[in-house]
Amino acid sequence: MIYGHLGMANVWKKYAKQKEDVIELRRLACIDDTPKNTESYFIGKTLRWLKKNTPIKVVVSYADTFHGHAGTIYKASNFKHVGMTSPGKVILDSDGRTFHDKAIRTTYVNAKGEKNLKPFAQRLKSRLESGEAQYINTPGKHIYLYNLSTTE
Repeated sequence: MIYGHLGMANVWKKYAKQKEDVIELRRLACIDDTPKNTESYFIGKTLRWLKKNTPIKVVVSYADTFHGHAGTIYKASNFKHVGMTSPGKVILDSDGRTFHDKAIRTTYVNAKGEKNLKPFAQRLKSRLESGEAQYINTPGKHIYLYNLSTTE
């Protein structure tokens, strides 16, 4: 399980008074043969730890409908469904892999201080230009919130 800053700039403003009040549950993975309720058990443990040991007030997470997720685990963990994100797009490569559309804007600063596309981003951009990859539209994601604050 990985928590981190929200992936989209300024989204925290929808859910809290300051950026430090919000964290995103970014990844959750368990092996397939874990006991029933393993995911919600671990989510519950981490939510209790966050509430006791941090000033964080709100946890945000998303369920990606493009990948067949509806947020069942968040519902089981008492998160509140608060809506959907706007539709988006991904890059579909001819080998069937998908990439976030931000992938082609990934840069680094070289030794001379110049900003350049990372080699991976350049290859993906070239594949788009040659037709070996294409943009596809994706539906919005489910947005789930968990309020850690007892005062709000």
